[in-house]
Amino acid sequence: MSILARIKSFLGMEAKPDKKASKEEVEKVAEEKAKPRIGYIHLSGCTGDGMSLTENYDILAPLLTDMVDIVYGQTLVDLWEMPEMDIALVEGSVCLQDEHSLHELKEVREKAGLVVAFGSCAATGCFTRYSRGGQQAQPNHESFVPIADLVKVDLAIPGCPPSPEIIAKTVVAVLNGDMDYLQPMMDLAGYTEACGCDLQLKVVNQALCIGCGTCAMACQTRAVSMTNGRPEVNSDRCIKCGVCYVQCPRSWWPAERINKDLGL
Repeated sequence: MSILARIKSFLGMEAKPDKKASKEEVEKVAEEKAKPRIGYIHLSGCTGDGMSLTENYDILAPLLTDMVDIVYGQTLVDLWEMPEMDIALVEGSVCLQDEHSLHELKEVREKAGLVVAFGSCAATGCFTRYSRGGQQAQPNHESFVPIADLVKVDLAIPGCPPSPEIIAKTVVAVLNGDMDYLQPMMDLAGYTEACGCDLQLKVVNQALCIGCGTCAMACQTRAVSMTNGRPEVNSDRCIKCGVCYVQCPRSWWPAERINKDLGL
């Protein structure tokens, strides 16, 4: 089984058929090349996710050098044409007025086995959703959306930016088929609306909040504070990164487990 097929099977999906090589040739290449091919694509964002990936080399070195091959990336690999990839990490939202970005995102979906929304801009739109255009360099770029609004996304890693630990653990989880770790990120793949209001609607209003304060500690703009053991959200500071909701230990509490605990 090829690397791509193995990763796909971990996620319960069928592998994309190889159109350029026979099954025997694919198997031979897979045996000779055990490392999955990773691509990094940057769209509209602040590049913070890429900095988290490259500037924390002491944490990510074993992963980047021993476990995977970085085969594509504007600042990581000297390559102009996008190759076939097993996993594509896409940073940044996509601008609807930028034809190049739209074409590139479509090409990523065609050439990557798994597409990962890498960081909150790609996953939820984050602060780019507040853009109204008018910037001197690109005055017509005014509409930005999460990549899942345009292409199918397999995993989402929110964070502004995601920590090096989450990046490394996610790739390792894909390689090992750790579904317990991947399930929340798979659930987030098509969920593009994320802000502090989710805490109120999906946790507090559902009587799930335990007052642990994890959401407030996770918020990087200090938009979430704890009052009487419950989170309050300052909408003026919220950048819609979704980190508070993702970090909440009760946001992923299965309904069947809740009913069992309550004796329902």
